[in-house]
Amino acid sequence: MDSIIKLALTEDLCDDFGSGFRALLDGEKPGFSDVTTDALFRDERADGWVTAKSEGVLSGEKVFARVYEILDPRLSVSFSVHDGARFSAGYVIARLHGPVHAMLMGERTALNFLGHLSGIATKARRLVQILRDERIRILDTRKTLPGLRALEKEAVVHGGAMNHRKGLFDMVLIKDNHIDRAGSITGAVSAIRKRHGSRYTVEVETRTLEEVDEAVAAGVDRIMLDNMDIPGIRKAVRSIGGKAEVEVSGNIDEHNIARLRGLPIDFVSMGSITYGAGHADFSLTMQMT
Repeated sequence: MDSIIKLALTEDLCDDFGSGFRALLDGEKPGFSDVTTDALFRDERADGWVTAKSEGVLSGEKVFARVYEILDPRLSVSFSVHDGARFSAGYVIARLHGPVHAMLMGERTALNFLGHLSGIATKARRLVQILRDERIRILDTRKTLPGLRALEKEAVVHGGAMNHRKGLFDMVLIKDNHIDRAGSITGAVSAIRKRHGSRYTVEVETRTLEEVDEAVAAGVDRIMLDNMDIPGIRKAVRSIGGKAEVEVSGNIDEHNIARLRGLPIDFVSMGSITYGAGHADFSLTMQMT
């Protein structure tokens, strides 16, 4: 997390991002500068408070506080609303106390993290509420902003949904390009099992009922039904017959997820839970002490 925060601060506080980035790689602290704040403040102190300007579910508490710990450990941050909790417009989310200089230098970076991650948590909670099916678990995907995946996936959990695989290293997902290269689902699964045995969960993406039957015969752990309509999903579930977990995916969003309610499936995965989440709105107000 620290590396991501330092990169974000470097983007905002270094006139040459490249040299700042190289300094980070070398273990050095880049020369941070806020030309406005540098000219107006020295050792003054202030109380600050973060107010929600929209309603939602909070995520980003730790990264917000860490921005200020990195800039100036003398600046204290305390949250009154915590990750996973709801907030409404007008709520005071957090209070700050310490040097004005650091408070202003970190303001936009800290609020950007808080707003982005709370937007994802809010979207996740909304999807869970629209689906209203405790049997079906909503999953994210790898459609995340580069470098922010761990934070975004944590935000998904804060909203009440679940994570799919973290990357290409912790689960096998055999997709159409893999199948085409191996010649068949059977061939792809066989090669995977030969190399890894039962070390990883093996999931196969299927587009037709014939592919579903082949995946069942290959003994995979989970079968993804990609872009199937409701009758197709029902037929596929009958063919699977409980021999594998069932995941539904493809063009699902908050406008149509409710159609899956009551289906005998285990998961629904959707990229828009992260890339289409929008932004929660917060502001920082200060009072000199």
